[in-house]
Amino acid sequence: MRLFLPSFVGCLFLLAGCGGDPDVVQEFGVRTVTLPGGDRIVAEVMTRPEDMARGMMFRDSLPRDRGMLFIHPTPGRHRYWMYQVKVPLDIIWLDANRRIVEISAATPPCDKSKASECPLYGGGADARYVLELAGGEAARRGVQTGQLLNF
Repeated sequence: MRLFLPSFVGCLFLLAGCGGDPDVVQEFGVRTVTLPGGDRIVAEVMTRPEDMARGMMFRDSLPRDRGMLFIHPTPGRHRYWMYQVKVPLDIIWLDANRRIVEISAATPPCDKSKASECPLYGGGADARYVLELAGGEAARRGVQTGQLLNF
């Protein structure tokens, strides 16, 4: 017990020092995405195949200032689905230069019991990155194809 308390207190001090510094946040799988109008989204970064496959499945919400950024190892015609996703999402495909090449706005959850019955979205252009936002956020923030995102 004697070793536990000092270690616990030390961890609290370390966490308190993290404050909100974007560089510290990025070390833990989160990246700030700056939209064309200057708005910032804090996005979870997905790079591992198993994390990318799970994505937003089973989550009850996605706050307006949050997102999920998928980083594919190579550009391609990456298609996404909404199987077991509970909330509508804006799905935004970006090329290797981070230019928006496709948007699926307010993409609805799939209510089918089999994944194979869910529609696929995207894949109309080569993309390296995919950003998911809460449904309606892209339109609300003026995000359009051809624009560049910064992350």
